[in-house]
Amino acid sequence: MGKSSTKSLKAALKSQQSRFKSKEKQTHAAQVADQKSKAKKSGHKPKKPVAAVNEKGKGKATPQKMTVPFAVTDSILLIGEGNFSFAHALVYDPPHQLEHFPPVNLTATAYDTEEECYKKYPESQDIVARLREKGVRVIFAVDATKLERHAALKDKQWDKIVWNFPHAGKGIADQDRNILSNQVLILDFLRSAAHLLARGPIPFAKSTRKKKTEGDDDDDTLDNDATTQDDDERTSARSRGTVLITLRNVKPYTLWDVPLLAKKPPPPTGSTPPNPHYMVVRSFAFLREAWKGYEHRMTKGERAHGNGTTGEGGEDRTWEFCIGRVNAT
Repeated sequence: MGKSSTKSLKAALKSQQSRFKSKEKQTHAAQVADQKSKAKKSGHKPKKPVAAVNEKGKGKATPQKMTVPFAVTDSILLIGEGNFSFAHALVYDPPHQLEHFPPVNLTATAYDTEEECYKKYPESQDIVARLREKGVRVIFAVDATKLERHAALKDKQWDKIVWNFPHAGKGIADQDRNILSNQVLILDFLRSAAHLLARGPIPFAKSTRKKKTEGDDDDDTLDNDATTQDDDERTSARSRGTVLITLRNVKPYTLWDVPLLAKKPPPPTGSTPPNPHYMVVRSFAFLREAWKGYEHRMTKGERAHGNGTTGEGGEDRTWEFCIGRVNAT
């Protein structure tokens, strides 16, 4: 991408982010005003949120219900696997809903070459051997932004394309440039992944969506904070494939505005083709502990050998998208 194209994209992303923040402030102000109005009518002050468990341990925290976004019949493509521990958990110790998932339906990929991967993550060599024993296809040197060009991937379609904790890994200190770098990565990935998604009707997810409030912009949203979808609730026809992106739900990752990038991507610049417009199928908490043995590995230099601490204090959250339309008019 040339300098002029990069500048145009940066301007488009900044403009988009500015509009989003403005609308977010308006929505928040409307919610606060509505809360105050209701409190005034009832004669009570607005209640402050109460923690699920206090310091003395009084009260009980409500356990989070795990959402399993896969079915045993799904074909799954994992992107940027690092040490392949998520793939290992999916095959060797999955949640009970996936006990009969056939490993041959799983393709796990890494950005690094096989040699680089084993050097960065020594444990990965044994993990890869165990995966291949079960029939999992493991592919190295896969660029998430050029999936449709890879010889082993380009003529196939998947029900689920999964990227847990994507990151450009460039170590850029300047926050604005870092955000832009990762937004471009996400946009390029979403554009590339669209070529490999299964065709079919829009997937079904149980709706737990709250009543729409004034200022909400979820025309391209099917469900928010969905619960587990059981196999018998799926239609017999093959549903449209989905993309799942998991990130820490705190800054700086929330500043990437991934749902907005997916639903309303900026216009293309230069020779870059337009991005498809995705719909949000659902979003849900990603519980690392539910995937036994899974370890999130960092991507840059010495950080690659650690579990990473960036973005502590929030939850991990998965966003699931399906294609809404190829481009907007």
